[in-house]
Amino acid sequence: MDPFASPHNLDKQLHSLLVEASSNLCDWLAESGTQGPMPDSFDLPEIPPQREGVSNKDLLKELQLLMDGAYRPSHPGALAHLDPPPLSASIVGELICATLNNNLLAEELSPSLSSLERNLCKWFCEKLGLGKSAGGVAASGGSLSNLMALVMARNIAGLESDSGAVFLASEDCHVSLLKAVRIMGLQKEALIKVPTDEKGKLNISCLSSILKKIKSNGKNCFALVATAGTTVRGAIDPLSEIAQFCQKNNIWLHVDGAIGAIYGLSSITSELLQGISFADSVTVNPQKLLGIAKTSSLLLVANKNHLSSSFSTGLPYVEPLIGNDFHGGELGIQGTRSAEALKLWIGLRQLGEEGIEQILLDSIKRRNFLESIIDSKKFQIISGPLHLLALSPINYNSYQASDWSIKTRKYLLSKKFMLSRPYYGDRHYLKAVMGNPNTKFNDLKLLAELINHSII
Repeated sequence: MDPFASPHNLDKQLHSLLVEASSNLCDWLAESGTQGPMPDSFDLPEIPPQREGVSNKDLLKELQLLMDGAYRPSHPGALAHLDPPPLSASIVGELICATLNNNLLAEELSPSLSSLERNLCKWFCEKLGLGKSAGGVAASGGSLSNLMALVMARNIAGLESDSGAVFLASEDCHVSLLKAVRIMGLQKEALIKVPTDEKGKLNISCLSSILKKIKSNGKNCFALVATAGTTVRGAIDPLSEIAQFCQKNNIWLHVDGAIGAIYGLSSITSELLQGISFADSVTVNPQKLLGIAKTSSLLLVANKNHLSSSFSTGLPYVEPLIGNDFHGGELGIQGTRSAEALKLWIGLRQLGEEGIEQILLDSIKRRNFLESIIDSKKFQIISGPLHLLALSPINYNSYQASDWSIKTRKYLLSKKFMLSRPYYGDRHYLKAVMGNPNTKFNDLKLLAELINHSII
């Protein structure tokens, strides 16, 4: 078989390979419900290429080994992380994207798909109320979106050469902000963490005194990162109050909405995000709840020109664009990029507004239901308004809670329920994420029963 598809005729060998591979993939999905989220064991195929390439038949056998050892997000008990099963249309979108193999680096390498990404980002900006001058760019994950937002904020503040510049975020902020500090060449103390309140939200009353101390130390604060959906409990920082503080003090407001900003797509759930429209930039990750195949992250900016002014270095090896638009490679850190907007667009089109809203509402319903049937006399439950919660025994100390979480997680895995075990505050918790549409109330009843009986 020619490893490249013919550009002149229907490639029957490729067609046959796709049909058989798709059949195997559908079989894998169909058996996920009985296999459990995690494999008991797995074997890897041979890694180095042989002198001669293997046949399609052998390729599929080797692929099957990897599939059999993969995590199964479609299983109803897959509740550990923000990794839902993929939409069927998004699966197709991934395949089409790979076949087209367009490059979002430049318009001439992705004519329709560059335009699709621009318009899709604009639609997201409109849904979040970021204004007519807003725009955005796709990025390979929320960590990269957050990094680009901070680079942009520092650039707009004119502090590119100030290694002593600082920014603020809550003590429950995402670990990607610590990575950004290292990548940006900032000092270790550049991320100043603001205490949270009893609900896990940034304590707005602490901001003025912290900023005053920053200034008295001769430091410049170039951004405040508010979180819309913290990793362990799903808390949302008080966005409106934070926005007022940032406007008053001329500080860039970035909202890390990798988990929660997607709730802005529904008029019912958007009330959870009041104040997000005042952000200078927002990270949103449709992959974490809507079932868009990884990766799917967007960096949205209230003033789209800030992207090009921060990242454009010129692309002397491609034709310049006519007008005010910039090539994709001039709007962020990445150069070569796949057209990730394609699988996002086709997934949204498949769902429609009603389908999107149903996913958002159902995720919260599942969280509310599970919380209602966990024994509150035995467990402390921490949760925000979104679709995740964490729990730990009330009367256990830190060591006992850790021991319980290890043993209970292992026991739940034996019953085909997978929860995660985050460390939060002074102890380990078990965390459940209710983003799996295959998880039904009967599944949650069984999960709650197992958890409730884990303590006598």
